[in-house]
Amino acid sequence: MFKYALPDENNNPVSQEIDSNSLIIIGANGSGKSKLGAWIEENDTENVHRIGAQRNLNFNEYIPLKSYEQAKNSVLFGNEKEHNKGYRWNWGHLTTTLLNDYENVLAALIALNSKQTEDFVKECKRNEKEGVTYPKAPKTVIDELLEIWDTVFPQRSIKIEDSKVIASFKQAENKDTLYKGSEMSDGERVALYLIAQCLSVPANKVLIVDEPELHLHRSIMNRLWCELEKKRSDCLFIYITHDTNFAALHSQAKKIWVKEYDGCKWTLEEINSSELPEQLMLDIMGNRKKVIFVEGTDESYDTKLYSEIYKSYYVIPCGGCSNVIARTKAMRDTPQLHDIECFGIIDRDYRGEAEINAYREHHIYTLKVAEVENLFLVEELLNVVANLLAITDNRVVENIKKYIIENRFSCEVNRQICEAVVSEIKYQLSIIELSKKNEIEASQTLQQVMEKITYESVKDSIEQSFQEILQSKEYSKILSKFNRKELAKTIGHYFGLKNDEYCDFVIRQLHSVNSDEIKNAIIPYLPLEISIE
Repeated sequence: MFKYALPDENNNPVSQEIDSNSLIIIGANGSGKSKLGAWIEENDTENVHRIGAQRNLNFNEYIPLKSYEQAKNSVLFGNEKEHNKGYRWNWGHLTTTLLNDYENVLAALIALNSKQTEDFVKECKRNEKEGVTYPKAPKTVIDELLEIWDTVFPQRSIKIEDSKVIASFKQAENKDTLYKGSEMSDGERVALYLIAQCLSVPANKVLIVDEPELHLHRSIMNRLWCELEKKRSDCLFIYITHDTNFAALHSQAKKIWVKEYDGCKWTLEEINSSELPEQLMLDIMGNRKKVIFVEGTDESYDTKLYSEIYKSYYVIPCGGCSNVIARTKAMRDTPQLHDIECFGIIDRDYRGEAEINAYREHHIYTLKVAEVENLFLVEELLNVVANLLAITDNRVVENIKKYIIENRFSCEVNRQICEAVVSEIKYQLSIIELSKKNEIEASQTLQQVMEKITYESVKDSIEQSFQEILQSKEYSKILSKFNRKELAKTIGHYFGLKNDEYCDFVIRQLHSVNSDEIKNAIIPYLPLEISIE
């Protein structure tokens, strides 16, 4: 069991206990995380050692040797003789002082290694004098360091001998390339610094690490800290970070969110489990914007369009519509996120009004066109594009509409009807409530519903709807029914563009001085329930 303290609403320390030896304090930049780390250290200077984010990673070729006591005091207090952390933090500059202690850390490591070796030799001599069998040589602190290093950097090796660090790049046939430790990469030097810090401090410390991800590639970051936590299982590691990836990789660690900081006091909240993926939850908490879950990926049209139109929202692509639905519901059911509004936007597809209304109750809304690609086809946008390209022939837009109505929708209407029928039947079956019934009741309920749902009855209703739209030739209504994703990539030639360049042309205009015209053409087809600020 590990103990540490956090401030209450009046900044009084409140003792906390934790079983595992890692705790993550996470928050956005400027949220007071580093100041919280300094507060924890100030309230227990005897047991807490803090490794600040501002670190000088330079050291000389030869490390000045010191006694372990001198080196340890230099690392812990910034002074060889005085046990006062004011020396280390420049008398009050608790979060801005540049730690210039790399050589002291290495000196402490070397001194501790020498002390361990000396103690072993003394024990051997004592046993020899008493005629007792020699003890097995223990692992020294440098042995431990090399084990961690080999795990984190399997293609690199280091030696610490004759008061200097020598690194090498492992090559075939034992032809290693040697270079000075002081010439290692930033990632290698920060890893050596952190390993040496953690291994050389006394037992049973609380180690606060500010920005544990700094200068470390993600491929090695988690390995490094997992190894250090294992080697120093006597210590509690408190990580202070804004990196949600780092926090999520530490899946077993307790996590504290710095929700607010007014310059004097913190509002802290423990992050509990949720149906949302942990990294997504951390991203949302750190972002603090209202959230819109959308279909697709970072590179899909959904994300590209909505991110530009809903500028004040955090637009999160989720893949398929089922993920949008699940994550919107999960976020609304997560107490820690209740003060952050969230919505879902999904394609209309072949959904009927009953299904659309059911999703609306969960703040999941559909477009007024069948799918996001149809937003590129709405008449208002076609007119904007024609104007941007200085096309004065009004027949261009009319020809596009005629092509979509007569050459595409009319030819595919029967297939569209069949797909809409299948979609409606699937939906009606999906809403049958069977979970709270026994086997007999479930069978009877299913039979009753199946008697009401017939292919012909569903088809007749949907077919009538599609045929009425086709006969009316109402372009906007056709776009609300017509599901054919590649359709928007067949009209570019009408504007003198390559067909597959048209959608990208529209996206580029969203990032230009013409963005308002593009947005205003699309906005009428987006959910009215989600305000555009």
